Amino acid sequence: MVFWKYKRLILVFSLLFLGCNSTEEKNRPNSEYRTWSSYLGDSGRSHYSTLSQITKENVKGLKVAWTYEAPDWGQMQMNPLVVDSMLYGVTAALRVVALNAETGKEIWQFGDSVKVWHSTSRGLSFWEKENDKRILVTRGPNLFALDALTGKPIPTFGDNGKIDMRSGMPESAKEKFVISNTPGTIYKDLIVMPLRLSEGVGAAPGDVMAFNVITGKLEWIFHTIPHQGEDGYDTWENKEAYKSDLVGAANNWAGMAVDEEAGIIYIPTGSAAPDFYGGSRLGSNLYANCLLALDANTGERLWHFQFTHHDIWDRDPPAPPNLLKVERGGEKIPAVAQVTKQGYVYVFDRMTGEPLFDIEEVPVPSSALDGEKAWPTQPIPVKPKPFARQSQDLTEADISPFAENKEELLEFYSTSDKRQYAPPNLTPGFLLPGYDGAAEWGGAAADPEEGILYVNSNEMAWNLQVSRQEEVSEDTPLGEITYQKYCVSCHQADRKGLAASGFPSLMDLRLRNEKTEVVEIITNGKGMMTGFPQIQKEEMDALIKFLWGQEVKHSVAEKEAKEESGKQGYMHTGYNKFLDSNGLPGIKPPWGTLHAIDLNTGEYIWSISLGNTPELGERGIGTGTENYGGPVVTENGLLFIAATRDGYFRVFDKHTGKILWEYKLPAAAFATPAMYEVNGKQYIAIACGGEKLGTEKGNQIIAFELK
Repeated sequence: MVFWKYKRLILVFSLLFLGCNSTEEKNRPNSEYRTWSSYLGDSGRSHYSTLSQITKENVKGLKVAWTYEAPDWGQMQMNPLVVDSMLYGVTAALRVVALNAETGKEIWQFGDSVKVWHSTSRGLSFWEKENDKRILVTRGPNLFALDALTGKPIPTFGDNGKIDMRSGMPESAKEKFVISNTPGTIYKDLIVMPLRLSEGVGAAPGDVMAFNVITGKLEWIFHTIPHQGEDGYDTWENKEAYKSDLVGAANNWAGMAVDEEAGIIYIPTGSAAPDFYGGSRLGSNLYANCLLALDANTGERLWHFQFTHHDIWDRDPPAPPNLLKVERGGEKIPAVAQVTKQGYVYVFDRMTGEPLFDIEEVPVPSSALDGEKAWPTQPIPVKPKPFARQSQDLTEADISPFAENKEELLEFYSTSDKRQYAPPNLTPGFLLPGYDGAAEWGGAAADPEEGILYVNSNEMAWNLQVSRQEEVSEDTPLGEITYQKYCVSCHQADRKGLAASGFPSLMDLRLRNEKTEVVEIITNGKGMMTGFPQIQKEEMDALIKFLWGQEVKHSVAEKEAKEESGKQGYMHTGYNKFLDSNGLPGIKPPWGTLHAIDLNTGEYIWSISLGNTPELGERGIGTGTENYGGPVVTENGLLFIAATRDGYFRVFDKHTGKILWEYKLPAAAFATPAMYEVNGKQYIAIACGGEKLGTEKGNQIIAFELK
C-alpha cells in the first residue's frame, strides 16, 4: 500500500505540473449536477442530478408534460442531451432532432429523407466555445459536426462537416465494419470515439482515437492491440496480431468517462476478435478487456487493469465507468468503478489504479479445444459480492417453478458445464450471467460524493458452445460458404434464427424484403447485428441467391472462400437463451434486479426485483424482467428507471428501494432518461422505442413534470 500512495503522489504532482487544470471553463465538470449536456449527465457518467422540485412526497404527481412523435419507429436507446432550452435526441433511423425542451416542439432535424439507417444510437456529444456550439453524431463510419442551433453540418469540420473515423486506422481497416453506437467523450477541443466493430475473423483493430472537434483532424491514437515495440506487445503469442487479418477488435464500444480536472480519460475495452475461439491470439491479450487510464491530452497510458485474461466468453465491460469519491481511512479518495457482464464491480483509486478492494487471481478450467489455451486464472474482486447469480452457485432447485417442460430444462442443466469461467467446448456450457451480461450498456448510476452505486442487472442464462468448422466440399456453392462464414452463428444452419434471442428467421426472406434492402442490412448492420462491408460483390450476389433459394455456379472466388473457411477451426453455435417452452427464463426469479451498493464498505444497502412478467398474471408480479437502459438518481433521494420488458417507467426511494410511482409507457423504453430544468421547472425525459425483447415498436420521446 505504501508503494501505491507514493505512486499516487508522483502522478498528482506530475499532472499539476503539466497544467491539467487549464481546461476551458465551459468544459469543467458540473459540480452542481443541474444540467444534462453530457451523455449520462456529466463527464463522470454519474446519471446524477441535484434538481430537487420532484420529491418523495410529491412524485406521485408526475404527469406527461409533452410527447414528441418521431418520423420513424423502433429501438431508441439514446440518452437525450439538454442544452439551455433545447433537447437533442436520435431517432430509430438515426435522425437527429432538436426539440424545445419545454414543449417538445421540433426545432430542426438532421437526417436522410431517403436512406433508412438500421443501426442504433445511444446519444450525442455536445461541445461549445464562446458562441460556437456543436452537436457531434455518428452515422455509419462517419462522424458529423452539426451547428447546435440550426442542425446544419459545419463546413470547416473535416470534409464539409464530416470525417470518416477509419481515417485514423491502418489501410487494412478502410473497408471494414466501423461504426459508433455510443457518444464520443469531449475533453477540451478533443472528442475521443468509441467504436463498434465486427466480433469475428477479419475485425478492424480497436484503436482508441481522439479527433479535433474544430477541424476533425486526428490528434492522437492508442493501439489496444500493441504494435511491435509497444508495451503489452509480449502478451500476444501471435506477433503479427496487430496487423493480422485473423485478429482484431479489443475496442471500446461502451463509452468512456473523463476526469476533466486531472486530464485523465478512463476507457473500458472489449474482447479481441474472434470472440469465442482464441487460437489465433494466444496470450493474455493486453489491452483487451481492460480499464485504461490515459492522459486525455496525449493518449499516453498512465495505468491499466485487465478484467478478463484471453477472453473467450465475450466478457467485455458493457458500460462506461463511474467517477465518484469513496472513503478510506477517513479520507475521500477519487475513485473509478466499473460494472461488468459477470456481475462484478471493480473499484480503483482514480489516480494510481490501486484496487480499493482486494482482487484475487482465481484458478479456472483449461480448454479442451485444439489450438486453444485458456488463461489459467481470472481476477475476481473480494468485494462487493456479485450483483447477479453465478452459474457455479446454482442447484436443481433454481430451475423455474413456472416451467411446463421442467424435465427438459433439468436435463440440459445437469449435462452442461456450470463451472466458473468454463471455456467454450463442443458440449454445452451454462453461462450465467449470460452474453448480454448482468450489467448492460445502460450502465450504473452513482452518487459522486457519497460513494453509492446503483446498478440494474439481468439474470438470464444462455448456452455457450462451439462446433467444429465444417469442411466445405467441392460441391458446396459459394453462397452457402458465405452464409456459413458470416451468418450461421446468429441465424443458424437451418436459417430459422433464434427469435427468442432477437435473431429473426431468414426463411421466406424473399417474401418479406427486397434484395436491395437485404444487401443494405448485410453491409451496414441492423440493431445488434454488425455489418459486413468487406463481403465482395461476387460473394454478396451468391449469398443473396442462396437466401432466395437459387443455384449459384462455381467460381474462382468460391475456391478462395473455401480456403478461408478452414482457417478458424471452430465456430460459435449461436446465442441460445435458456428458456422454458413458453419463452420465459428457465431459472427461477428474479429475472431482473436493481441494487444499491455502498462502495465505501463494499456492502449492499438493498437489492430488489425490477419489473413484472405479465404472461404470468398475478404470479408474475415481482419476478423481475430482462432490462436494458440505466437509472438516474437525485440528491434528494429518488431513483428513476424504465429499462424493463414490461414497459413501465418507475421511481424508487434510493435509500430503501421502495417503489414510489410507476407509469405505463406507450412502448418499452430501453434507454436511460435525462433530467433537466427549463424556466425554473424540473423535467425528466425518456425515449420509448420498444422493439427489443419482442416488445411492440414505438416512436416517442416523452417528458414528465409535476402538475
